[in-house]
Amino acid sequence: MPVPKSEFESRPPCDFYTPAELFEDDQMYTVYEIARMLQGVEPDADIDRETEDVLLDWAIPWIMTNADDLVVAEPRDEDEPGYYGLKE
Repeated sequence: MPVPKSEFESRPPCDFYTPAELFEDDQMYTVYEIARMLQGVEPDADIDRETEDVLLDWAIPWIMTNADDLVVAEPRDEDEPGYYGLKE
């Protein structure tokens, strides 16, 4: 159910990183690493599966929205995810 804005003390703008702000030019990242980085967490941080699932809910739409600025690399092995990086 919707909640009145007045119930919240602070309502900052909904700002997201651009790919150039988030990624290093010469690096490729998994969706899991991107999810952590979007929340200000180190890409290799150890987090529980439930939290990671919530972070992925933010990362997947971000990747889709920024697809024009990204390149994709296939997984190196069957059991690892693909990688994303800045378009050159």
